[in-house]
Amino acid sequence: MAIDAAGGEGIAVRRVGELTSVDALILPGGESTAMWKLMRAFDLLEPLRERVLEGMPTYGSCAGMILLANKILDAAAGQENLGGLDVTVRRNAFGRQVDSFETDLAVPAWGSEPLRAVFIRAPWIEHVGESVEVLASVEKNGAPHPVAVRQGHLLATSFHPEVTADVRVHKYFLEEVCK
Repeated sequence: MAIDAAGGEGIAVRRVGELTSVDALILPGGESTAMWKLMRAFDLLEPLRERVLEGMPTYGSCAGMILLANKILDAAAGQENLGGLDVTVRRNAFGRQVDSFETDLAVPAWGSEPLRAVFIRAPWIEHVGESVEVLASVEKNGAPHPVAVRQGHLLATSFHPEVTADVRVHKYFLEEVCK
């Protein structure tokens, strides 16, 4: 588990009781509508929303970014989010599964070496609020699109750092966002 490799301790949260036992949260990649439906089915949506809005350090990667966004473009009918991150996110912005790609990103907050980023049916950010810091962007169709952002206790990436051996994103979450 990437968080363990970065010096933290990962605990799966599937029920409200497990949520109350953690100090920080990682919302993983996956399919955001399926995750939302599961949060609803297991009565986790409201408790998660409350913890995020109360200031619990939270990192969302890919679908996790979508769940943290205040506004979702191309959302499924009725799709809900946790909110808290003052961004507008477009689901599947980079295209379908066959359009998935990898690229190196310059992210000064995570060191001088480029970070290998894996984008799988990834979202991008179309609008950032004033209190959101853009950490990295990717150019597509002649325009830059933010793909890594931070707003206080919230961190989000469009890509999946957990599928590489590089744990700098998770270290940053532990050392900077969670402190």
